[in-house]
Amino acid sequence: MDWLSALAGLLVGTIVGITGVGGGSLMSPVLILLFGIAPTTAVGTDLWFAAITKTFGSVIHHKQQSADWGIAKWLWIGSIPAAIITVVLMSTSGMGPVKGGVISHVLGIVLIVSAIVTPFRSYISDAMTRVRFDDSAKRFVRLQPILTILAGILLGVLVTLTSVGAGAIGATLLLLLYPLRLTSRKLVGTDILHAVPVALVGGIGHLLIGNVNGMLLLSLLVGSIPGIMIGSRLTMWLPNRVIQPALAIVLLISGIRLLQS
Repeated sequence: MDWLSALAGLLVGTIVGITGVGGGSLMSPVLILLFGIAPTTAVGTDLWFAAITKTFGSVIHHKQQSADWGIAKWLWIGSIPAAIITVVLMSTSGMGPVKGGVISHVLGIVLIVSAIVTPFRSYISDAMTRVRFDDSAKRFVRLQPILTILAGILLGVLVTLTSVGAGAIGATLLLLLYPLRLTSRKLVGTDILHAVPVALVGGIGHLLIGNVNGMLLLSLLVGSIPGIMIGSRLTMWLPNRVIQPALAIVLLISGIRLLQS
């Protein structure tokens, strides 16, 4: 058992439980930069890490009534087929070392975008909730299901390719689409709930391709499962603004490092 991996899992799992962000955004860079894992293997292992870890988190959020199943279902309509198609394209093209380098750079770009957006999530939420509910807003509400499906498609592709997006970018999209319907707690819970089957689909694809390190995954889960259970409970008391600035800095540094690798 690698206790350093377990410690990394504990820290990332706790952050995911509190903010809904950090599964792929933090774990993949940790595996690549600190543990020297190949980018493709890091993504594949991280998808299983996210699917299993967030399953425990989603159960707790469901019990706390802090997950919106209706929104998650619209996201799944787009994200699950997109993840399956992406996996098929990956398997038919053969994910070799060159593509591993491509994934590393795509991951770096996604992390930098996530880092820029993360500190402004609360401001986006406040601005959107002040929008007057006029005829244009009513039309927007009617378009929400279609826009949510399109957001799901984007997330399905990003998650499968990079293991990033379900939390880091998904939370921001949900803020823009549902500023009145989702409280801070429900935003995190819905984000975590949506990520589970998408990460599982992507993880199965990477497993079939051979991009999963089973022993490393086991070590990560030893720490992450209690971590996300602790973090999910803390959402009842700990405000997201405590975590988000530090998380943004970590994402930015990780993204820059990956682009330089």
